[in-house]
Amino acid sequence: MVILILSLLMASLVSANLEGDILIDQRAAWQDPNNVLQGWDATLLNPCTWLHVTCNIDNQVTRLDLGNASISGPLIPQLGMLAKLQYLELQENKISGSIPASLGNLTGLVSLDLYMNQLSGPIPSSFANLNSLQYLRLNENNLSGIIPSEVRDLVFFGSLVQLNLSGNSFMGGIRNSHQRVITVSLD
Repeated sequence: MVILILSLLMASLVSANLEGDILIDQRAAWQDPNNVLQGWDATLLNPCTWLHVTCNIDNQVTRLDLGNASISGPLIPQLGMLAKLQYLELQENKISGSIPASLGNLTGLVSLDLYMNQLSGPIPSSFANLNSLQYLRLNENNLSGIIPSEVRDLVFFGSLVQLNLSGNSFMGGIRNSHQRVITVSLD
């Protein structure tokens, strides 16, 4: 029994360390003029004690809330390894570059708020995996290309309740004929 408890504790600590390493790497990729991330301390065993990070009972990151924090720089692909992430709220910053395809690995993601940033390029087709996603707000960026059919499928077959892609340079559209979708904004 003691061995079982110790092994469960170690598994939780390893997960927290990996997720902490990912967040430290993300912090290093960003510029943080207001020092919002100064509490993200690599020497602390668990990122669950950091500001703007929420975890579940197993010490796995479930929420990253850095809206309107004046951070700038790219999203790192390793964010897609935060396996239990449900809320990624990075709106109203100066985040640039493309949206990593690895975010499609976040199958428990409920809300993805990247609006009012400086993101560019297409929406990754890997978003087809985001079957739990209810809120996808990518408006007011520099995104372009054809809206992937996978995103259309989220509207009609997924859990999506709100989709806002306005203020970008997308080609194509999505019919707003599905009863579960409250808002579809494209222009």
